[in-house]
Amino acid sequence: MTATPDVRAWRGVEMLAPLTGGVRSPVYRARRRNEQLVIRVSGRSAESLAWELDLLDALSAVGMMVPRTIPTDDGRRHNGGVLIQRFIEGRRPVTASDWARVVRAVEVVHEATPGWPQRPGFRSARELMNHESGGDVALGDMPADAVELVRASWAPVLDAADCAIHGDVGEGNVLIIDDDVALIDWDEARVDAPAFDYAHLPAEVVPGEYAALHRAGVAWETATCWVTEPEYARRRLDELRGLSRS
Repeated sequence: MTATPDVRAWRGVEMLAPLTGGVRSPVYRARRRNEQLVIRVSGRSAESLAWELDLLDALSAVGMMVPRTIPTDDGRRHNGGVLIQRFIEGRRPVTASDWARVVRAVEVVHEATPGWPQRPGFRSARELMNHESGGDVALGDMPADAVELVRASWAPVLDAADCAIHGDVGEGNVLIIDDDVALIDWDEARVDAPAFDYAHLPAEVVPGEYAALHRAGVAWETATCWVTEPEYARRRLDELRGLSRS
């Protein structure tokens, strides 16, 4: 059972209830007076979490709607991996127009971050073609035939230059606010091929060949979940094998 996060570094914050999602980073609703908040518990290293928060600051500066962190009472961005962010009120994308706005928001992320430094401890898919580990990926723990299939599925989407990517763009991490789009939960962000941010979007809106993008995304989930969510990873591997035969 996950321990309740310690939020005493933020005076007046009241815990409300856990939120769904957040497999690697538990999240909770909270409030301080009339302000709605989200508490997140990151399992990343201090250096990795700092990279993520620096990226969010940079994206906010170019007009992206992303989670904004509330510092502790003594000015720190988090307290031992516990961080508090302002709650973003919005709805899930539904229409083709909604998803087209999501694609544009993702493009803004990519356009703002060419040459962005890699997240500490992570490697891109391009680097993982010749290395076994990086971030949540541990190819050395996978069967050799699965590694071969995963790498073969990544290869077709590695043509564009790497940039910072969200890493998990899907219905659960996207909010529509009037004509704007917010991307939330950047725990899996890294520097990688931009194609990975389109892997889980509806086929009719993705820029590029959907089949290749989808296979690459399933392969990434297989590799990143192999150790932390083994049953899920094996289901994705079965799916990947089916996609590769079709």
